[in-house]
Amino acid sequence: MPTVSVNPELLQWAITRSGLQEEDLRERFPKLDEWLSGKRSPTFRQLEEFARVTMTPFGLMFLPEPPVEKFSIPDFRTRGNKPVATFSPNLIDTLQAMQRRQAWMREWLIEQGAEPLAFVGSLSTNRNVRSAAQRIRQDLDLDPGWASGLRTWEIALQTLRAAVERVGVIVFSNSVVGMNNTRPLDPDEFRGFVLCDDYAPVVFLND
Repeated sequence: MPTVSVNPELLQWAITRSGLQEEDLRERFPKLDEWLSGKRSPTFRQLEEFARVTMTPFGLMFLPEPPVEKFSIPDFRTRGNKPVATFSPNLIDTLQAMQRRQAWMREWLIEQGAEPLAFVGSLSTNRNVRSAAQRIRQDLDLDPGWASGLRTWEIALQTLRAAVERVGVIVFSNSVVGMNNTRPLDPDEFRGFVLCDDYAPVVFLND
């Protein structure tokens, strides 16, 4: 059966990017070591299946060398507030899906004659934290101590989410990539992220 010429570095890049263990992939692809060494090449169907399993866009497998994926999204929420150094395929696909939705919503709002949201970009990171929090609470029309009378943190979260959405912030939450229950989002990688925009700001929460 005809094989497909593919740069072994791309195969290794796809494995590393996926976060999967090579031992597990060898069970599925017995000739993986030969592919990685360049001694053999996969067939088209094998390469297609390899891309699917490693969650790699199939078209990338035909590049001459591994691509450099860059994402200028600084507003991630992580455990311990650690910076996100690398992006898993699950995070990348979720992020790109949210960017597409944001772009569509922005275009639709502009077509509907919506005005830019005045609060977006109105606070400086140099501002006193307490003062900034008070300003945000006022913009959300929440009373001081609004959460103290609520019975659970879940109710507080629902109340806060409703207040945020009222002022024009779009909030999404999910625990998997799209509708794919076989691709759970890892809370150790990220708890959520923000995509800033003056028409359609997005907050994504990792359930």
